[in-house]
Amino acid sequence: VQLQASGGGLVQAGESLTLSCRASRSVSRLNVMGWHRQAPGNQRELVASISRGDTTNYADSVKGRFTISRDDVKNTVYLQMNNLRPEDTSVYYCNAEAGLMGYWGQGTLVTVSS
Repeated sequence: VQLQASGGGLVQAGESLTLSCRASRSVSRLNVMGWHRQAPGNQRELVASISRGDTTNYADSVKGRFTISRDDVKNTVYLQMNNLRPEDTSVYYCNAEAGLMGYWGQGTLVTVSS
């Protein structure tokens, strides 16, 4: 599975941004898709995930601000990020799980200025 992430950029605190992750195969057949992030000096952390059954999971730090969704027709998973904070600045990575295999896309940089 190849994953192509896009949508990062520079925004000011309080603004919104939407990340997209397009998969090379049907996302409806992938067990879980998610977004992780990694800031310099920090470990990669889960931001949000969505299962094949549409169960979503969010990091406490983004609950109520970020929304993950999936478009099965476009084979794309989105991360809508609202009310962004400087501490959301990170490289965001899309990932997918299919069976016992995990796949990662390239990162997309999100920078939030105060």
